[in-house]
Amino acid sequence: MDEGQNYADAGVNIDEAQASLDSVRDAIAASHNENVLGGIGGFGAMFNAQFPGIERPILVSSIDGVGTKTIVAQMTGDYSGLGHDIVNHCVNDILCQGARPLYFLDYFGCSRLERDVFNQIVSGAAAACAAVNCALIGGETAEMPGVYHDGEVDIVGCITGVVDEAHKLPRPPIVAGDRLVGLASNGLHTNGYSLARKVLFHDSGLTTKDPVPGDPESTSIGEALLRPHTCYFNSVYPLLQSGAIKAIAHITGGGLYDNLPRVLPLNVQAKINRRAWTALPIFEAIQALGNIPEPEMCRAFNMGIGMILVVDPDHLTDTITALNESGTPAAEIGKLQSGPQDVQIV
Repeated sequence: MDEGQNYADAGVNIDEAQASLDSVRDAIAASHNENVLGGIGGFGAMFNAQFPGIERPILVSSIDGVGTKTIVAQMTGDYSGLGHDIVNHCVNDILCQGARPLYFLDYFGCSRLERDVFNQIVSGAAAACAAVNCALIGGETAEMPGVYHDGEVDIVGCITGVVDEAHKLPRPPIVAGDRLVGLASNGLHTNGYSLARKVLFHDSGLTTKDPVPGDPESTSIGEALLRPHTCYFNSVYPLLQSGAIKAIAHITGGGLYDNLPRVLPLNVQAKINRRAWTALPIFEAIQALGNIPEPEMCRAFNMGIGMILVVDPDHLTDTITALNESGTPAAEIGKLQSGPQDVQIV
């Protein structure tokens, strides 16, 4: 007797989705703290909105995606860093307002759910959340054949944090003479991958297993491209209470040119000394192979600077010392001057 069709016949396996969720329950639970109410599996995630020690709490939210870095993961079969990527990106974004993270929600989209891929990504997100005392409180797994191509995944995350109104950033006055401190990135983070893939793989014919051109210490292009987005929270947040840091810019899409002006007044210009740091070999390889002008590189990629702090000059040395001692390489890369609200790289 014909038993008829079911959802799996159309490409959506509900049982596999539940089994995949069960495989990461312990990792998710490890990110929870006493503020998480209701556990895993409710129709809505609940979080206790009590903030001891904060007089006027302001909630800060952000949402972002990993983008086409997922294609490089697909090419290598290594998805282990993508969960870290999306959490760290979002944590850095709200850090620019001075906020500490409270909870995070993830979206995992695919054509056909593969449990190992799902486990790598969600376990990574849970670990990244736990590292900054942020709860992975909920998420969505969407198996959508016909929307995504076979083998594709899509990773998005939404974060909520809190900051006391008295400590929110940017913190005026931001004036000419303030210094710019650059925090080192470890690679592309989560931006510029469409251009990087075009230059490295399509135009140059390289593979993810090839060494990075011009870098004798490189293991492979794949490894260089898949380094997880650096999280700056544990190094930067303890410094915010002193008032030395006036503003923070996360260098993501739009690079140095587009992100720093977002935290500057209309009458202040940033002057960056490009000789203050050396770009990572992966950036030099992309630029050389693609014949890409320097201004375009600084707009498409972070060029080795993942975050910029606007710092009172009286606190410059102490701030740089504290960052380096915390394990985040940092250096002065420029200063603010009178002028239009833009960035000059010299």
